[in-house]
Amino acid sequence: MTDLFFYLSKIFWVVVQPDHFLLLMLFVGLLLWRRLLGVLMVWSSVLIMLALSVFPIANYLLEPLEQRFPKPDLTQLEAPIAGIIVLGGGEEAELSAVHNMPQFNRAAERLMVLPALMLRYPQAKVIFTGGSGSLLKPEYRGGDVAKQWLTEQGLGARLIVERDSRNTFQNAIYSREIIDELKKTDKVDDLVGGKWLLVTSAFHMPRSVGVYRQAGVDVIPYPVDFRQLNSQIQLSLNANMAELNQVVREWIGLGAYYLTDKTAELFPRPLDVSASKTSQQNIDQSKPEPENSNLLQPKPLLDGTAET
Repeated sequence: MTDLFFYLSKIFWVVVQPDHFLLLMLFVGLLLWRRLLGVLMVWSSVLIMLALSVFPIANYLLEPLEQRFPKPDLTQLEAPIAGIIVLGGGEEAELSAVHNMPQFNRAAERLMVLPALMLRYPQAKVIFTGGSGSLLKPEYRGGDVAKQWLTEQGLGARLIVERDSRNTFQNAIYSREIIDELKKTDKVDDLVGGKWLLVTSAFHMPRSVGVYRQAGVDVIPYPVDFRQLNSQIQLSLNANMAELNQVVREWIGLGAYYLTDKTAELFPRPLDVSASKTSQQNIDQSKPEPENSNLLQPKPLLDGTAET
C-alpha cells in the first residue's frame, strides 16, 4: 500500500508541478486558440512565467515552513539524546555511481552537519534513512552515497544505513523499526528515555516531524538547508521556478499526508514543552506509591548489535 501511494504521488506530481502545469496550460491554450478559453490560458501562462522571472514568489511560501521549527540550542537540551536521524535528499545517487565518488545537491547540508553532531554526541546512534525517490532508476540509492562519504570521513562505524525508503513516510516507518531493534539489543538507557535529533531541510521539517510523531518516534527538530531570502526581486526564471517547484511540492505533501492519516496535524507545530512538563508532573504526583519500588526498575536488555 505504501508503494502504491509512492507511485500515485509521483504521477500526480508530474502533472501539477508548476513548470509542467504552465507548459501544459500553454499547450492546451494553443490548441484552443480560436476560443476564448484558449486565449485566456495562453496569456495566463505567459504572464505567470513573466512574473516568476522577476519575483521570487517561493520566498513567501517558504517562510512559514522554514520558521515553523526553530533550530534548537543544543547546550540547553534537558532530555538525553538517544541518537541522530538524518533524512536523505542531498545525495545525487546516479551521478555518484557514474563518477564513483559522492556527489551532492543543494540539500547537502543534511549530511555536512553530521560530523559536528557526531562529535558533540560521541555515544549517540546515527541513522541515515534514504533510498531512491526515482520511478525510472530505483537502483541508485542515497543511502549508498551517504555511507561512502561518511566512511571516507572516518565515521562509517557509527552509522546505520536504511536504503529502502522511497518517501518521508517510509523514512519514519523504517527508522522506527531500527529504533525498536536497537532497544532490544542495546543496554544504553538513553535509547529508552532519550529523544532523537531529526535532521532535514528546514522547509521539509514540518511534514517530517508530523510523520515521525505519528510513527511514535520522539524527535527534536534540527533544521538545516535554509533557502528563504529577503530579496523582493530576483531576475531568474530558472531559479525562481526551481524554488517554487520545491515549495509547492512540500505544501501539497503536507495536505496529502494529512488526508491519508500519515500525520495527525495538517501543519505540525512545536510541542508546548512547559505545558507537557506540568501535565506529566501532575500525573506523577497523582500516582500512588507502589509497595515494592523494585517493580519500577527497568528490566535489563540483552546484549547485541544492530545490523546496518
